[in-house]
Amino acid sequence: MNYPGVSVVLPILNEERYLEHAIEAILTQRYEGKLEVILALGPSKDKTNEIAKRLHEKDSRVVLVESPSGRTAAGLNLAIKAAQFEIICRIDGHAEISDTYIHDAVAIMEETNAVNVGGIMAAVGKTSFEGAVATAMRSPLGVGGARFHVGGKAGPADTVYLGVFKKSALLKVGLYDERFTRAQDWELNYRLRKSGGIIWFDPRLVVTYRPRPTLKALAKQYFEYGRWRHAVVRTHKGTANYRYLAPPIATIIIAISLVAGFFTHPLFYIPALTYASAVLFGSLLIGKTLAEKIALSSVLATMHISWGIGYLTSPRKLIS
Repeated sequence: MNYPGVSVVLPILNEERYLEHAIEAILTQRYEGKLEVILALGPSKDKTNEIAKRLHEKDSRVVLVESPSGRTAAGLNLAIKAAQFEIICRIDGHAEISDTYIHDAVAIMEETNAVNVGGIMAAVGKTSFEGAVATAMRSPLGVGGARFHVGGKAGPADTVYLGVFKKSALLKVGLYDERFTRAQDWELNYRLRKSGGIIWFDPRLVVTYRPRPTLKALAKQYFEYGRWRHAVVRTHKGTANYRYLAPPIATIIIAISLVAGFFTHPLFYIPALTYASAVLFGSLLIGKTLAEKIALSSVLATMHISWGIGYLTSPRKLIS
């Protein structure tokens, strides 16, 4: 196996809680090739940039670039342009990788000739609430059957979590589309596939992801997911599938059920009650602890309905 140099790129904004752990996991990789870690620093309001500067002073492999907008896609593009190596490994400041992640990803890329390889978004919570969110994010009941959430066999995929790319392929399609605040990964992978590239999923590539810590933050996250996923569908016609359409359809049915039940006849409450019962039963089924089982009903409903409302209310002016 060859060991090409790898540039690890991270868009950083308000990541003081996890940044040092994320960078430590990268710098201690069991990989025989050269590594550099490029942090695209946004205008953080916490001590993130101070921590980043300290990491740079401690290890010259940590490179800092300014990202004035703080937007994910813009930061990634700045970091990729500054990268000196052909292999680009995207990591987030609140994610952690195993010590063989880069070695395994490069090996899989050589075996498959893929332009992007990635694996599982392994949500892991620290609090009981975060644990419930993590369970929901790794269950088909919460996020559908996407392999990068729930696992599956290695093979070509529409998208993967984060990813390890060939820089030449990224430059060929014009890098990340900076108009997208969310869903920029899916949108980029769509263009990579349209240009003839292979996106490859492998469950051996696991990235630890830290879920949102509150119900309000979770609702905001999934609302944004929904509205930006609809923006992708509008930009690239024919890319909608049942996983994206299920939450907005369910939201419409529940809303009609509640309104009709209130103003006409209680029988119209049946669809809403059926959904609530399914969520409650599913929570009891997939919850690992009593605390999770109790929290999961609100977590699952928040994820579904927030996504649905975001999708349904997504304005066309999001992409100008």
